[in-house]
Amino acid sequence: MQEILDDIDKHVARAVAHYWLTRKAQKEKQKNRGVSDAGLRSAVTGGAQMDGFITLFRNLIVDTGIDNHYIHEKKALELPGFFRPTKEWDLLVIKNGQLIVAIEAKSQVGPSFGNNFNNRTEEAMGSALDLWTAFREGAFNGGVQPFLGYFFMLEDCQASNRPVKVREPHFRVFPEFVGASYMKRYELFCRKLILERHYTSASFLTSENDNGIKGIYNEPADDLSFKIFAKSLVSHVGAFV
Repeated sequence: MQEILDDIDKHVARAVAHYWLTRKAQKEKQKNRGVSDAGLRSAVTGGAQMDGFITLFRNLIVDTGIDNHYIHEKKALELPGFFRPTKEWDLLVIKNGQLIVAIEAKSQVGPSFGNNFNNRTEEAMGSALDLWTAFREGAFNGGVQPFLGYFFMLEDCQASNRPVKVREPHFRVFPEFVGASYMKRYELFCRKLILERHYTSASFLTSENDNGIKGIYNEPADDLSFKIFAKSLVSHVGAFV
């Protein structure tokens, strides 16, 4: 476990490279088949882009001493909700009938940052509300709180860095949003998810399309670094070994 944490940048770089290489391969495959790529949707819905990060989460958890068969990815990812029957997460750890970990891993690549930002934020907030309300109502764990993690990677490009105007026809928006780019908005969003205790921990990375294939990435905010996220995750899981 400590070996991965001590060299976490290398492991994250591999996951970043996997993301961009997989995305590129999916786009090329669809292009060769002559299928139209409306708004790059093929690369978004093709799946597998986040597998490098999911694998890294799993390796961190396994290294704490949790047996692999308690970890769920790819299948059996549904958890009961309060406002809806079930919600699929990206990785779960369930041991002896207790939910230990639930992680959501998302990304966004341009050019349509506006609508997608609203969709991503509403989805993340709704998922957390649904899980914690179900938890309160005794859907799982009998009072032992799980680790709820949110990971997000954003394309670092001109459109995501450009200041965005806000509309204020009736009331003033909070000052931190005035002139904030979509990159800054995502940073604020991830931070506020933790501050309001919707998620136990969150990590926010950015990466350029070209350099990302080489595993190059940035962490705009120290408090949302992957290493802090990873340490929080393994600390929580360690209590259940």
